[in-house]
Amino acid sequence: MTTTQARTEPDHAHGSDPHAEQTPAAATGHHGPHGYSGQKDAHLKRLRRIEGQIRGLQRMVDEDVYCIDVLTQVSASTKALQSFALSLLEEHLRHCVAAAAEEGGAELDAKVAEATAAISRLLRS
Repeated sequence: MTTTQARTEPDHAHGSDPHAEQTPAAATGHHGPHGYSGQKDAHLKRLRRIEGQIRGLQRMVDEDVYCIDVLTQVSASTKALQSFALSLLEEHLRHCVAAAAEEGGAELDAKVAEATAAISRLLRS
């Protein structure tokens, strides 16, 4: 398992997706509640809105909408996903990294490295 592989947590409680890949956090047994748990409903609503934007893109292509109009929608969808990612990152820092800071040592080092890698991936996207 590489560190570039990602695992998505299923929407149902503590279920597992045998096809999902694992991140280092999942591989080491760090399971909920996660920093975003308190905002889960708002996050799911936001993701459904983004999903609607993506479906809109599919319709635009299917209906042969002008290229620039499709690109404008791609840009809006990309910004929405980036905003969502930054929100999750902030919650991770406030919850997971802050908790690790209380423990200190290797746990803190691991969480800082994990957050740094996530930031790096976001900057590359």
